[in-house]
Amino acid sequence: MTQASLIDIARPDFDTDDPAAVRRAIREGRFTGFTNHVARGHVQGNLVAVPEAHADAFELYCRSNPQALPILGRSAPGSREIPELAADMDLARDTGGYMVFRDGELAETPRDARHAWADDLVSFVLGCSFSFEAILQSHGVRLRHLDEGNVSAMYETARETVPVGPFGGRLIVSMRALSPEDAVRATILSARYPQFHGAPVSLALPGDLGIGDLGQSYGGHGLTRLNPGEVPVFWACGATGQNAVRAARLPLCITHYKAHMVVTDLPLPKD
Repeated sequence: MTQASLIDIARPDFDTDDPAAVRRAIREGRFTGFTNHVARGHVQGNLVAVPEAHADAFELYCRSNPQALPILGRSAPGSREIPELAADMDLARDTGGYMVFRDGELAETPRDARHAWADDLVSFVLGCSFSFEAILQSHGVRLRHLDEGNVSAMYETARETVPVGPFGGRLIVSMRALSPEDAVRATILSARYPQFHGAPVSLALPGDLGIGDLGQSYGGHGLTRLNPGEVPVFWACGATGQNAVRAARLPLCITHYKAHMVVTDLPLPKD
């Protein structure tokens, strides 16, 4: 985490538990940190915005790969809001970090995507593991990356997703370093929430996913080292959608930047 991100969390000038206040702070540039430390009681999601001509195919791709890409909401063409997810939302400004792809290549990583937004973009908000992290912690699972002010590491696996139209590519996973006891507890708990990726795809066996080096994370971020007594636990990750739009080589696609998620008004489910 950057020094600026730590300062944002240490001295906030807004209610960090209120999702609307978090979105306003992001929109106004008053909060630039990772969203896994704010709005902990509310659902967060991955963002993928694609041209309308490809939106139905992308939705079918998500539904064909539901563990990685559970759909929470879909916008109308050109709209920068999804009313069923939040009353006050601007998808082009409210994550605080974006990736703009043109013809499958990363063109820029702006904090505000309004200049790149097109009138035919259809936005998808997809389930995110940040949501189940709060649930795991409420049940006593220690997430060391959060204790250390970090995010979970991500990895590209050797597993291919189910292709649909132009969309395909390899599965991306997120990893959390857990004690064996917490790994079992986290597996049982997360399986209850398919909208947030459900149960892990692998416990303690990175080689089964084709991951040869935990130190080489996807995007170069996150807690990658294991302490004695910890095992790596891997969940399907919404960043799989970024691989898919790269493979599709769409003329334009906009996604969130890692750990800068769409913060919704939806409360986390209660047990």
